Amino acid sequence: MHNENGLQAASAQQERDESIYQALMTAIVEHQLPPGSKLPEEALAEVFGVSRTGIRKVLQRLAAVQMVTLMPKRGAQVASPTVEEAQDIFRTRALLEVANLPDVLARCQPPHLAALEAIIRQEEHAHETYNGPAAIRYSAEFHIQLQAISGNQVLTETVTRLSQRSSLVIAAWGAPWRQGCRCDDHERLVSLLRDGALAPLSAALMHHFEHIVASLCFERAGVTLPDFARLFAGYKEQ
Repeated sequence: MHNENGLQAASAQQERDESIYQALMTAIVEHQLPPGSKLPEEALAEVFGVSRTGIRKVLQRLAAVQMVTLMPKRGAQVASPTVEEAQDIFRTRALLEVANLPDVLARCQPPHLAALEAIIRQEEHAHETYNGPAAIRYSAEFHIQLQAISGNQVLTETVTRLSQRSSLVIAAWGAPWRQGCRCDDHERLVSLLRDGALAPLSAALMHHFEHIVASLCFERAGVTLPDFARLFAGYKEQ
């Protein structure tokens, strides 16, 4: 019985750590915690109702996927991609996502196209209502679901991680209202995917990434300490 209780406690802690990880990841990806935001262990521990040790473990996980930077004696902060890193992230995405298109085309079925079109409609609504976090979320989801059609789980996981880091780039270097990608670009990609023409589809996806990079403004404004209590107000109610 004692061992069973210990296993249950460990499982509950893992679930709590994972929920905190996902809450912070979502806040970073959706630009609620901008690049450079300080992430003090004490403040986060109080908000999430856990120990500083628990928060430290979560921050280390976020640092491992390059969403957070840990600095000796200065604590943690949301990662701030350099100009070179920003360009490399999108260059790498272009290489991977374009190279995977033959497999995407080979496996694409009408339900896949319908799912992508549904994401585009949600993305368009987010732009129309100036819902930045949703626009970012659906933009990333479009690219992830497009690549997932290929059935290559390893590549899809890699694109997911790169999409998260892309959000940091857009937060750091994007224009004030430049959330996610252009919906009409995504519509064009779906149209070419439906036609089954590899060369035009590859060219359109490559141009799509070039357009995103060209839209970035490599200047950065100052940042302030976020209001964690407001940002994660609903966490303890879950």
